[in-house]
Amino acid sequence: MARRRLRVAGTVQGVGYRPFVYRHAVALGLAGHVSNDTEGVLVEVEGPPERLDELARVLADEAPPLALVASVVSTPLAPTGESGFGIVESRADGAPAVPVSVDVATCANCLREIDDPADRRFGYPFTNCTDCGPRYTIIRSIPYDRPTTTMAGFTMCSACEAEYHDPADRRFHAQPNACPACGPHLRLLAGDGSRLAERGDALESAARALEAGQVVAVKGLGGYHLAVDATSAAAVAELRRRKHRDDKPFAVMVADLAAARSLCVLSPEAEVALSSPRRPIVLAPRRTDPPGAVAEGVAPGLPELGLMLPYTPLHHLLLARVVRPMVMTSGNASDEPIAHADDDAVARLGPMVDLVLTHDRAIHIRCDDSVVRARPGGRVQMLRRSRGYAPEPLALPGRAGRWVLAVGAELKNTVAVARDTSVVASHHIGDLGHLAAYRSFVQAVDHLCHLTGVTPEVVAHDLHPEYLSTKFALDLDLPTVGVQHHHAHIASCLVDHGRRGPVLGVAFDGLGLGPCGTLWGGELLVADLHRFERVGHLRPVPLPGGDRANTEPWRMAMSWLHAAVGTAAAERFGRGVDERWPAVLALVDHPATPTTTSGGRLFDAVAALVGLRHRATYEGQGPIELEACAAGVPFGSVPGYDLDVDVDGGLVVVDPAPLVSRVVAEHDAATPVALISAGFHDGLGRGLADAAVTLARRHGLETVALSGGVFQNARLTEVVARAVTEAGLEVLVHERVPPNDGGISIGQAAIVALGQQ
Repeated sequence: MARRRLRVAGTVQGVGYRPFVYRHAVALGLAGHVSNDTEGVLVEVEGPPERLDELARVLADEAPPLALVASVVSTPLAPTGESGFGIVESRADGAPAVPVSVDVATCANCLREIDDPADRRFGYPFTNCTDCGPRYTIIRSIPYDRPTTTMAGFTMCSACEAEYHDPADRRFHAQPNACPACGPHLRLLAGDGSRLAERGDALESAARALEAGQVVAVKGLGGYHLAVDATSAAAVAELRRRKHRDDKPFAVMVADLAAARSLCVLSPEAEVALSSPRRPIVLAPRRTDPPGAVAEGVAPGLPELGLMLPYTPLHHLLLARVVRPMVMTSGNASDEPIAHADDDAVARLGPMVDLVLTHDRAIHIRCDDSVVRARPGGRVQMLRRSRGYAPEPLALPGRAGRWVLAVGAELKNTVAVARDTSVVASHHIGDLGHLAAYRSFVQAVDHLCHLTGVTPEVVAHDLHPEYLSTKFALDLDLPTVGVQHHHAHIASCLVDHGRRGPVLGVAFDGLGLGPCGTLWGGELLVADLHRFERVGHLRPVPLPGGDRANTEPWRMAMSWLHAAVGTAAAERFGRGVDERWPAVLALVDHPATPTTTSGGRLFDAVAALVGLRHRATYEGQGPIELEACAAGVPFGSVPGYDLDVDVDGGLVVVDPAPLVSRVVAEHDAATPVALISAGFHDGLGRGLADAAVTLARRHGLETVALSGGVFQNARLTEVVARAVTEAGLEVLVHERVPPNDGGISIGQAAIVALGQQ
């Protein structure tokens, strides 16, 4: 007989791992016990050596579906003659080092129970087991046990208690386990917070309200949604009016894959993502036949829909009663964080809605829906990494030299921590300019450090001194390291692919501060996880009005017109757009006006020049609509859109002026905007690829990495990637980490943890 301690590290809490250990140990006739602690799962086991070997193999190779085993380390112990095997109380000694499981969509077994009139959980909206249900959003601290979650206040009834302690039951040690007799229940409130109905009556009344075109706030896993009938133009328009969201597309929840296929063209990879336990919103091309399946106002003027499937029992039950697609958009007013606390939800959402469908299981940490996009060729790209993905660790391509807190950027903020061989990023927090979002940011920093056991030794931040995240970092009593914005973008792409570099990085986005205080945004960098060198960029042009250009793309149109065609053309355009044009043109001409190499502002300019968008109601609206126009135009079918590549002081300068001039000429000739957009995208993409390949070869590199918010554009990404690949180089495109500023904290953390500043 032998005895061993087996230390299991990875995502092994909240995923049914201890019951899994128990069942296999008992089946092998072994004695001992298993427990959670702050490092993962700890097993002490005694028996014949060959059976101990088999248990160790099973623990590593046959883990439960939701577990991610990083290692199983065996240590010999002296036999004690112990008999029997059990699950013992968790230990909370030391700093947490175990990854927290993500929130998981309702499994098939739980759905069968919900639909079975003979089952005691028939119609119960909070049914879950060890294979599904809330995790991250209800955890207060590690180890993951019921007392450390928001389920602590619910005492299990005798039936649930029996399941919880039965090793043969799939609810064996399922921490959120509950039923109608002992668990959370629904409440229906009026907008002013007064109670109208409970339990089943609340569900039925909410469903009837949705069928009647009313707006209902629905409490989900990580926060509240605002729901309306997606087929009703009037209901969608009313939701837009109340939410103060003029044009930004809404997400749509449908009952199943068949309903999703009826609305969008889905690649196999998109279907896998849509129906996975992570349940993200999937952006996919919408079908035009039959038209009118959802109201046009759901995604005005766009060829894609954001679809998701139900991921809680409540969603399934609600859709079974409404029997039509439903808008499920974040429960907030424009630019605010999603509401997740019940009192806050009534205060902020009450004036916007007719009813609030809520419940008494608290959400500890807010967590928006994740968003992925189905790209050409069937690949899926992460655009917003949140519920279902956060806070799952990402492997660092090396061991961290110090424990790092990275506080991200100002927009699409996330925060991250790096320790040992992994980086853990928070859920999507949002744009920090709103006070409620900033408070959410501070909470996320504290919560992430607490859950991961990271006491930061250094804080990584952006170079921009006016970012609230930067100010937060500098106010901490800790060493700080500033990381250039576009270097962080490329680093996040390297982490996404498990690389250290160096690569030729193409970083295109809105704006980021360069080391000398200039405004970058269209950069070609030789970069790794230690350092970077700027080797090329877009031609700089004036940024008239600074941040106003974000919401008034016509300003950048005048700037690029002035640069590419001349003052007279800028004057003609300005007269037809805004009475302030003389002042803007004066700014364009003034030598003190800051310049920018921004790729995002170039897209804004072209969207304005072809008449699509002179004023934006949400970030990136003009570029999104410009890309949408090119949908359906075959790649390379509009030849002749070219740009110039020059050398200035040793730097390669990519000059889109010929592209802009061609756009203006084609628009004046009444060429369809779809063809102009396709020509612009394809010409810019080919030019960028040529410049990247030239620079990569000049510096002896074989890999090009594409990052930054502009590479959310599927057409541009595809053109660049194809051209780079055809030139014989490898190309890295974001997959698991967002290319936009949601990935900045990951890049910051990796650079400071592994690199030398």
